[in-house]
Amino acid sequence: MKKQIIAMGGGGFSMEPDNLLLDEYVLAQSGKERPKVCFVPTASGDSIDYTERFYTSMNTLNCEPNHLSLFHHHPGTNDFEEYLLSQDVIYVGGGNTRNMIVLWKEWGIDKILRKAWEQGVVLAGLSAGSICWFEEGVTDSVIPKQLHYMNCLGFLSGSNCPHYDGEADRRPTYHRQLREGLISPGLAADDGVGLHYIGTDLHQIISSRPEAKAYRVTLVEGEVVEEALQPVYLG
Repeated sequence: MKKQIIAMGGGGFSMEPDNLLLDEYVLAQSGKERPKVCFVPTASGDSIDYTERFYTSMNTLNCEPNHLSLFHHHPGTNDFEEYLLSQDVIYVGGGNTRNMIVLWKEWGIDKILRKAWEQGVVLAGLSAGSICWFEEGVTDSVIPKQLHYMNCLGFLSGSNCPHYDGEADRRPTYHRQLREGLISPGLAADDGVGLHYIGTDLHQIISSRPEAKAYRVTLVEGEVVEEALQPVYLG
């Protein structure tokens, strides 16, 4: 079965409720006429408002939305593995990446997500739900109000930086971390951009915003080299 991850720098229902192009693309990759899509809002502390916004948006699309909460258990999700492996799409929200990964490891969700990925469940997410799939990511969840690097799940190699155009400190911080050898080379994504991986290879870059881009960011002889990658605009 095809392993797929769609890592979004930002966008989707939580940032663009009137522009669901990225979410529609994610759902379409399941190959199902009416896919089951499970929202995992761990990084937000299972915010009820965030979860309600997920349902509001997904109910306008052709899918069966549901969610998994580690803070507020609900009927039918006591067996996390059975529940997650029954989904067609698992959609991870934004928030505090560090807290999310710590909780996932405590509950064994990290291992279940890898199993789901290997069994063909589409994994997707934005911000925390983007960097979590890579070896490393740029996040503000390690030190409050500061951008930092952190180790993530490592399904995909290299590093990831979301919100590349949405937060002024993202680009210079990523570049500095690369120059100082604190983080490995990788991919950055503007808000509205999705990195679609099949297996561990970057298959396609897509965007819900016509001017948004992705970037391959590397280090050559101690200098940061940034290559702009033009997405396929979904509009």
